[in-house]
Amino acid sequence: MADNEAGIPGTEIATFAAGCFWGVESSFRRLPGVLDVVVGYIGGTTDNPTYEQVCSGRTGHAETVQITFDPSEISYTQLVDAFWKVHDPTTLNRQGPDFGTQYRSAIFTHSEVQSMEAKASMEAAQPQFKNPIVTQIEPASTFWPAEEYHQRYFEKKGIEGGCHVQL
Repeated sequence: MADNEAGIPGTEIATFAAGCFWGVESSFRRLPGVLDVVVGYIGGTTDNPTYEQVCSGRTGHAETVQITFDPSEISYTQLVDAFWKVHDPTTLNRQGPDFGTQYRSAIFTHSEVQSMEAKASMEAAQPQFKNPIVTQIEPASTFWPAEEYHQRYFEKKGIEGGCHVQL
């Protein structure tokens, strides 16, 4: 894809769910070639859900990051490879102390090429884990940005590192 859904020429987007979106955002924001990371919700049935609605577990959404990246600096496959390192993809609907479908491990793809690359990366990553990877790989649906106070949360709070493995 030549342009992302935000219409920024020469960029692409990647969308991942890996537990609490604050730590995932912080981890990916540090990678060269990542231009922006927006936290939000995807994969559910409620239009424009709120954080409270998503946390109820009744909307079907996952806490997600949508990454705008420059493919001349970092490839989609490199982003997916980093995704396996920032969370435990072998725990169903759970990351650390957070549990529920909103914390599931998922890759939401924006093209058939992304889908194929994500599946190949998952197969290559499996030997790194004792248990089977339970990450869902599915086409991206509507991404709903989270409320402003969630964007760059750790940065705003002066929190270094965070709750995920830093890349």
